Amino acid sequence: MNLLSGGVVLLSVWGAAQLISLSWLCCLLTGLGLCVAWRGSWRFIRVALCTFRRDLMCLYVIMRVRIPMFRYLRNRSTIPALFAQTVTKYPDKAALIYEATGEVWTFRELQQRCHAVAHWARAQGWLEGDVVALYMKSQPQVVALWLGLAMVGVEAALINHNLRQQSLLHCVGMSRARAMVFGTEMRGAVSEVRGSLQPDMLLFISGEHDDKDELCSLDGMLQRSPKHPPDYTVKKGFSDRLFYIYTSGTTGMPKAAIVVHSSKVSLAKFSASCFWDDCVKHDCTVILYIGEICRYLLAQPVRSSEAHHRVRVAIGNGLRPTVWEEFVRRFRIRQIGEFYGATECNCSLINIDGKVGACGFNSRILPSFYPIRLVRMTEENGELLRDPQGLCVPCQPGEPGMLVGRINHTDPLRRFDGYADQESTRKKIAPNVFKMGDSAYVSGDILVMDEYGYIVFKDRSGDTFRWRGENVSTTEVEGVVSGLLGHADVAVYGVSVPGVEGKAGMAAVAHTGGQFDPEVFLTAVQKSLPSYARPVFLRLMPSVDTTGTFKIQKTRLQREGFKPGESGDKMYFLNSRAGRYEAVTDELYNDVMEGRVRL
Repeated sequence: MNLLSGGVVLLSVWGAAQLISLSWLCCLLTGLGLCVAWRGSWRFIRVALCTFRRDLMCLYVIMRVRIPMFRYLRNRSTIPALFAQTVTKYPDKAALIYEATGEVWTFRELQQRCHAVAHWARAQGWLEGDVVALYMKSQPQVVALWLGLAMVGVEAALINHNLRQQSLLHCVGMSRARAMVFGTEMRGAVSEVRGSLQPDMLLFISGEHDDKDELCSLDGMLQRSPKHPPDYTVKKGFSDRLFYIYTSGTTGMPKAAIVVHSSKVSLAKFSASCFWDDCVKHDCTVILYIGEICRYLLAQPVRSSEAHHRVRVAIGNGLRPTVWEEFVRRFRIRQIGEFYGATECNCSLINIDGKVGACGFNSRILPSFYPIRLVRMTEENGELLRDPQGLCVPCQPGEPGMLVGRINHTDPLRRFDGYADQESTRKKIAPNVFKMGDSAYVSGDILVMDEYGYIVFKDRSGDTFRWRGENVSTTEVEGVVSGLLGHADVAVYGVSVPGVEGKAGMAAVAHTGGQFDPEVFLTAVQKSLPSYARPVFLRLMPSVDTTGTFKIQKTRLQREGFKPGESGDKMYFLNSRAGRYEAVTDELYNDVMEGRVRL
């Protein structure tokens, strides 16, 4: 039915409705007519009818978030102030449960420990805006430290406990921290870099240790510290810095993403074999996951606790459609809240109606209400494409594109606080995206939207890929591997392996001759890189492709993958069970591709 004939039918039905006094039908038909006139398509009517309920639910959720956030912004509320209100409401309710030791901290106990940290920080002479690096494994003490520091305006830099040597020094140096607090389990890693830290940096150790270490014991200081609220009023507000979380973003070495008081933090500890037992034990109703966690749970043998839990919602990201349906069916989860987001991004998405495979959606009725967009880009370098007016070109439904979000610094949900490094912040902002004069956050991720507005994650762009639940910066790994091999040219990239989530790291090395000892290389890599960043595959080749501006070309290498024989280059596979690199043969390649050898 074309647009003209459709209009005639609408007018005819409208006239009949008038004759029999069906005013509600007249209103409905008038609305449909306006929609057709506005969009010029009957398809839009179908899409609008199918998505109206979903969009209305999303509007309700957004308003429930926006109204309190604007109130907090107006009142200059902070996380410590909101935490104090929670303590007043639930003083004796469990705030933190540490499964490793069985410790349970109530909100009152956590507040007292935070007060002790705040007094300790003031005693050190630290002022608002000063930074203290926290280098510890996940434990309740970490929460008490960053929250206690925030009570007096001191900012915590949360260092990934997997980082070592140059990566560790880079993150600590970027934060400009005046001191570092580390757990006894990180003592060896700190000793390796201690000589390269700033001479005036104070070091505090938490946990049992030998007095001969000549380190300041944090635990003793906190025990002697007062437990009452500090006599200090923080001058910060809702939009000021709370702490730094390190993220590799989509390019370069790890960057310190600024987290303001309008954000939040959570810690997690995971055991696949005990997961459902823990859910039953603690009467959990909501769980958080990353894609790999769901796959790990499905790989476990069936146990009785699977049928006795009260979990109704699972929230997370990276869940594949095939794993999604099996996960819901086996564990009887009523709703999956798959989402897309990053620590620093302003274009987060969430699936609120259980659409399998989608990480969220954007309204097709009022797309500007949530100002995000998928825009066209070049496959080679991820550069945004522009139309003749200089604006970004929006993608059509079904077309992959770069996700961007309009920046509005007056809106807590639309602002982009960036990184501690201003150059890294600048690289993530694109001008003239939606209209001339505006600016938008560039996610660095490729997504696809269908005609109903559902958005599916496709791939990561730039110098980062995801492996074992961690973002791996290829720039960081390239620097380490190159240094270990006498500054040889190295290209690091992710390769897909059937049946495996994420991408396995592969390093192509310019090796012009001489002996290459895989055992020596593996030993050096294990000392220098966390487990998730170590190359799973190696490729030794005469030279690595570069551009005219001497940038590493990875497109061909990624396309060729790790299949032996095609190039004549020698390839190795990291057999984690055997603890060695093994030469990739045709037989081993087939075993990996068919799942007989697991990564």
